[in-house]
This record gives sequence, C-alpha cells and structure tokens, in this order.
Amino acid sequence: MPYADLYDCFGVVCGRAALTNAKPANKPDGVEPARGIELICVTKMSTRSLQGKDVKPLDTIPEDKKVKVQRTQSGFDPFEKPAGQPTSPKFGKADSYEKLEKLGEGSYATVYKGKSKVNGKLVALKVIRLQEEEGTPFTAIREASLLKGLKHSNIVLLHDIIHTKETLTLVFEYVHTDLCQYMDRHPGGLHPDNVKLFLYQLLRGLSYIHQRYILHRDLKPQNLLISDTGELKLADFGLARAKSVPSHTYSNEVVTLWYRPPDVLLGSTDYSTCLDMWGVGCIFIEMIQGVAAFPGMKDIQDQLERIFLVLGTPSEDIWPGVHSLPHFKPDRFTVYSAKKLRQAWNKLGYVDHAEELASRFLQCFPKNRISAQAALNHEYFSHLPPRIWELQDSKYPSLSHSLSLVLSLSLHFSLSPSPLLLWSHRISVIPPPVS
Repeated sequence: MPYADLYDCFGVVCGRAALTNAKPANKPDGVEPARGIELICVTKMSTRSLQGKDVKPLDTIPEDKKVKVQRTQSGFDPFEKPAGQPTSPKFGKADSYEKLEKLGEGSYATVYKGKSKVNGKLVALKVIRLQEEEGTPFTAIREASLLKGLKHSNIVLLHDIIHTKETLTLVFEYVHTDLCQYMDRHPGGLHPDNVKLFLYQLLRGLSYIHQRYILHRDLKPQNLLISDTGELKLADFGLARAKSVPSHTYSNEVVTLWYRPPDVLLGSTDYSTCLDMWGVGCIFIEMIQGVAAFPGMKDIQDQLERIFLVLGTPSEDIWPGVHSLPHFKPDRFTVYSAKKLRQAWNKLGYVDHAEELASRFLQCFPKNRISAQAALNHEYFSHLPPRIWELQDSKYPSLSHSLSLVLSLSLHFSLSPSPLLLWSHRISVIPPPVS
C-alpha cells in the first residue's frame, strides 16, 4: 500500500489537506516506530501553496520545517471519557440517591423520603440494617425477590436495590400517604364512593398476586399506599411468600392482630389466598364505619371473642375441622349466635350490596371466603362506569398511566361533589389503555 494512501487513511489526525497531492514512491525517513506510536512528518505549508508546484519528497524537507504529530494506537476509543472527568450517577449505587427526611422506623429497617440523582424523581428508601453475624434478614430477601417480578399499577414499584457491607437498600416509587393516614384525616368513615374505588383497586392488586400464587400475609391500612392521583398500591411484602404446592409449613405469626383471620388465630398453618381475603373484609368495614372491625385490646383470646360476638362461635357444623385446630378449646369461648353485620356496623346498611359483600369476606370457615377475582364481579361494583373493566393487567407503567387518568378527578378528598360523577365524566374521554 503506498504510504501516501496510508497517510490519507489517517488524514483526520494528521492534516488530510496537506497530504492530498503527495505521492512519494519510497518509504519516508520521517516515520519512525516508537514503542507503539508512529511519528508522522507533516509539512508546514497550506494546500493552496502546493497548487501548480512540484512537491518535494518528505525526506528532502528541512528538519526545521517539519512538525511531528503523534498518531494513537488502533485501540484508541474516541468515546472514552478522560480519567479525571466525573461520571454520571447510576442505578444500583448508594451515592445515586439523596436522603431528604425520615418517614418511619421499624424493627429492622428505616424508611426515608429521598430523591434520585439519576432522574430527579422522589423515591422511598427502605434501608435495612445488616448484622455481620446474622447476615441479610430473610424478610428483606423475600420482599426484594417477590417485588422484582411484580409489575402492576396497584402494587408499589421497586426501582432499585443497593447492597453494601452495612445495609441493603430497597428503592421504591414514592407514594405520599397510606390508607391509615388518609382515614385519620377523614374520621367517621370515608365517602362511600371512595370506599368503592379503594376496595376495587385493593382487589385488583390482590387478584394479580394471587393468580401468581403469592400471598401478602400482612394486609392492613398502613400497608396500602395512596398516591396523589388516588391510586391504591399494595406495599410491604416482607411477610409475603410464594405458595408452593403442596405446603403446610406456614407460620401462624402473620398479619397484624386486628386483621388476622380466626383460623390463623386458632393456630392453623394450612392456608391459602383466603388468608388475605379476611383482611380485605376488615379493611372494608373500617373504611365504611370509620373504626376497626375487630380491635382486640388484650391478646388472641380477646381478638377471637370479638370476632365470635358478631359472626357466632364456630362449631363443626359450620366450620368442619375447627375442633382439631391447636388453640381451639370449646370451654374457653362463650357461645354466641351469628348477627347481621349491620347490627355491628350500621353504615353497611346505607350502601347497596355492601353488607352482603362484607359477609362474603368475613367467613370464619376459610374455604367459604370469596376470592379477589370473584369479588371484583360482585354487585357492589355494578354502578362503576363500564370503562373500568376495560383496564387490563399489564406491565408498569402503561396501566398506571391509564388508571391515573381514570382516577385523577375521582377521589373525594373533600365532601363535595360526588367523586363517582366526576369519575364517570373523566372516564368517558380518556384514551384506551395500553396493553
């Protein structure tokens, strides 16, 4: 290959215009290999000065007229950043998030409001303390592994996981309040239409995880987040677990006492999705009535007494197998007969089909409880705009975008006008959801 052509290949580096007409026949002396870097001699003259003149071979150009230009090795990466230049924040790095304020603290984790330096969005940082002798808490491993595979608008989104020697940090989407705080701000029970919207979303999220054989196992208002657009999101999957088949080794130390079903209170470890459905019933009552359904104040015995007072003390006739449960002692419980739910919670009688749906959730015999998917088709929801059933399960964020549009004007944060009327108007003009 002629050397002039070789120079032309590197014209961008060496000064292409000055070498265009140079065609020396022999190898120039000015090219000297130097440990991986070649030195190329380029004449100090403009292209214009070469026109119409004989060009001298490079080896005849005086030394003082030559300039040496270094050509890098062929492995040079033009996109490589200089060593001293700071790199942009990246996901998976602790310094990519800024802590703003503490939101809460539990037995093994502290939750902070934070901000992502990657995209500027608010996040919730769940910082789990690691003990060197104990390792990573199993609840944290379980929560992270389950949430990585759950993408639904009614389930809190796990953005990132950061692991250091001292901590494991789960980075969630930031949701500004939870159902417990929301009910505290609106005492005496929520507007019936808001109850319907929140319950519908809770059932959608549960139906999604139950179809994937995942139990939440810790349903309570504190674990139901409410966004500023009215979306309800299941959160805190620390006690959740995937149900393998068969499995009869579950712990009965699950679910906060007030929302724990009687079968679990009596020591049963053989349960399925019906475990979560009891909690749904308790939360449904609490949203409507404004007080907890079964607020046990002492112990498990007291909690069971409160349940049996309303639903009746169970027997083998209505609950096959109850006498075989570890903690069931017939002589320890007062015998009560079942009552209508509206006798205990009068506001159930003010809303069409609310009492009947609540009774389907609050069944002492686990197998009699309605499933999340079946509950979505209950008559209680018959007055929701038909468009709501067109929202399909899909990966975040497409469904979330559609549901946000549906709910953006629907929530009754003040007491007037009716949220359902606003929602009906809004839902008629939104585009179809992206599946």
